[in-house]
Amino acid sequence: MSEPAPLRLIAEDGEDLAVLSAALQDAVGKIGDIRFEAAARRLTIGLNRFRWEAGGKQGERIRSGLQIGSVLQVQSRRLRREAREAVLSLLGVTFEPGDVPGGTIVLTFAGGGELRVEVECVDAALADVSAPWPTPRRPAHEE
Repeated sequence: MSEPAPLRLIAEDGEDLAVLSAALQDAVGKIGDIRFEAAARRLTIGLNRFRWEAGGKQGERIRSGLQIGSVLQVQSRRLRREAREAVLSLLGVTFEPGDVPGGTIVLTFAGGGELRVEVECVDAALADVSAPWPTPRRPAHEE
């Protein structure tokens, strides 16, 4: 079986964001890896993504970057900026439509943390930026 290629995904609507969400489920990162550039209207997050598409029992992670453009405002809940080394586990990414084509992209983290990203339009990209490495911990969810 050949090695899956690094992911390079673009989201331009809520359905596309659902695909990004599936790829990012159980990604982990630090609060310090979240960067909002207000002047550029861009939010960038570095994450260690679990490679669900690689299959197998061992499991792999890969460093990935999520970038959201056309950002009007970012609000956080239960995420403390001063806790830069705190590790977050991403549960999912959803879209709440607003004034078309805009709305709010919601990133939900384990433990109740949340980033709400108000966007003029959905303009998001996910890219793997490293080689994968094995991980002994495969994410598990209660049924």
